[in-house]
Amino acid sequence: MRVLLSTIGSRGDVQPLVALASRLRDLGQEVLFCVPPDFRDWIGGFGFPMVPVGPEVRGKSGPVRPGTSSPEQRRQLMADTVATQFAALTEAAKGCDLVLGFAALQFAAHSVAEAMGIPHVHATFCPITLPSPHHAPPVVPVWPHDEKADNDARWALDARRWNDDWRDALNEQRAALGLDPVSDVLGHIITDRPWLAADPVLAPWPEPSDRTVFQTGAWFLPDDRPLSTEVEEFLDAGEPPVFFGFGSMAAPEGVSHEMVRAARALGRRAIISRGWADLSLADEGPDCLCVGEVNVQALFRRVAAVVHHGGSGTTTIATAAGAPQVVVPQWYDQHYWARRCEELGIGSAHAPGAPTAGSLVTALNQVLQPDVAARARSIAAAVRTDGVMVAAQRLVAMAS
Repeated sequence: MRVLLSTIGSRGDVQPLVALASRLRDLGQEVLFCVPPDFRDWIGGFGFPMVPVGPEVRGKSGPVRPGTSSPEQRRQLMADTVATQFAALTEAAKGCDLVLGFAALQFAAHSVAEAMGIPHVHATFCPITLPSPHHAPPVVPVWPHDEKADNDARWALDARRWNDDWRDALNEQRAALGLDPVSDVLGHIITDRPWLAADPVLAPWPEPSDRTVFQTGAWFLPDDRPLSTEVEEFLDAGEPPVFFGFGSMAAPEGVSHEMVRAARALGRRAIISRGWADLSLADEGPDCLCVGEVNVQALFRRVAAVVHHGGSGTTTIATAAGAPQVVVPQWYDQHYWARRCEELGIGSAHAPGAPTAGSLVTALNQVLQPDVAARARSIAAAVRTDGVMVAAQRLVAMAS
């Protein structure tokens, strides 16, 4: 079997697919990626072939604010985005037996699979990206939501906006493939049998009796890389530090300075991850260390707390490591992960706005408590690690 795995997004969107691809290869299957060109070398390092789709996404991971482009510019961007995906996936899917589209904005995956007569799966990493009366859709800055409306009304409005923005471009590409038009863009993308690649303790589907959503568990990519000598020596030189990082997200100006100030105000040391925001230290003090690519699965088990942006991957890895968390959400699903950490008693949701030393001290004071650390360790023991195997075996069964 040959499987095409497709996503448009940052490292947090691509890494779960690498985990799935690795497991599929263990089961004797062939895998091809269709992802942004930023990840060509990284995916190639695992030995997987890749077809690039769209422009590089580094430097573009963050909310798009209203008013930053004209309606004509937005329409042209949308049409170009859809056309680019159809061109890339149509080429990549040749000879494949199944297409899996991961996360949002997968406009071509379902249609290309339909045109080729092969199975298609849509998978997502967060419950609130799938319609349910139990939660509202994720907030997108260019689509203001009525906070007073009930969830059903907000999902209905969300569906209309998907149609208004994307339906014409989608149906133009479908017509070129000889396919009938679709009337519901969001429903077409997520299908009537979506998969939820999220841990059922950290991010449960709110309707347990609903068998239309298949929750596999999170897709972990095992990481057995040792920590560098520099990191090991820093960890061994004192009490567990606080980790700060924003992953693939942009970061407010001067935030690393505020992070260091917060750690020092609490008498803590700090490890700051450069990330895509290219964060750096304000000084060369021995109580702080700046790191690049690092095995966070190993590192998070040795820190006092993790302060991060609330990406699904970072939140899940920190939860599995038993680390208390301060989540500084910026957009989309990140507010959900911040709320879940608070609800589970394993972390704190930072207030809206750019973090300051004072706000970080307040949030860290809440999580640097023995009862929070104990709760985080308890929840960590319940996190499932078999999600990617469940998904891989299901895909093999579907194709055969």
